[in-house]
Amino acid sequence: MEQFPIPAPPHDGASRLLQPGSAFDWFRQGWAIFAVNPAVWIAMMVIVIVIYVGLAVIPVIGYLAAYLLTPLLAAGMLLACRKAAIGESLEIGDLFSGFRRDTGALMTLGVFYMLAMLLLFVLVFLLLGGGIAGGLALANPLGAGIALGGIAVAGFVWLLLSLLIVMAVWFAPALVVFSHMPAAAALKASFHACMKNLVSFLVYGLLTMVLCFFAALPLGLGFLVLGPVLAGSVYASYRDTFITA
Repeated sequence: MEQFPIPAPPHDGASRLLQPGSAFDWFRQGWAIFAVNPAVWIAMMVIVIVIYVGLAVIPVIGYLAAYLLTPLLAAGMLLACRKAAIGESLEIGDLFSGFRRDTGALMTLGVFYMLAMLLLFVLVFLLLGGGIAGGLALANPLGAGIALGGIAVAGFVWLLLSLLIVMAVWFAPALVVFSHMPAAAALKASFHACMKNLVSFLVYGLLTMVLCFFAALPLGLGFLVLGPVLAGSVYASYRDTFITA
């Protein structure tokens, strides 16, 4: 016998096809989310910066830990965005919500992100080192060309594969905490949605680069505002991209 109310079916990761201009609306919504409580958002961003700067000074382990923690901190920011969007009061502790719910799936995302970036680093290092070593071994103009070619190939591989990895991770924390998808399914759905709306996300990426340039001008203090706005824009893009129950 059916139990009532009947629970909603699990989200299957279906996504919409968006217009490129959607990116502008995501930033407008991100700003509106930030404007709900700027003080709390800035405090959370300060904590995030301190965490990543602290990890950056630890050789190798800190580099890997930063990727491992990113989905958990991203989930906290996204959950805070939802609270702001529905009119609930924000707390600085919301930043760590990912450590209190769906933690296993978020950690799985972190492990994937960490290992993927580590393997990419090793691959690029081998390509770069091989090209330079081959060029130096020839010790002539052709060798210089080989070395420069190796650097160019390594740079292209880094750009392409890192973009693919980011596409898989981009929406995954949101899909885990809001749609309760398993980590593997969330990665697949995120990648498919980004590929489906590649033009929209290229526009979003260009806008982000421009905003980062201006945020960096006042001694980087602009990132205290831009960080929460970007989090809000990711939340808005998730709501716009995915068909949820």
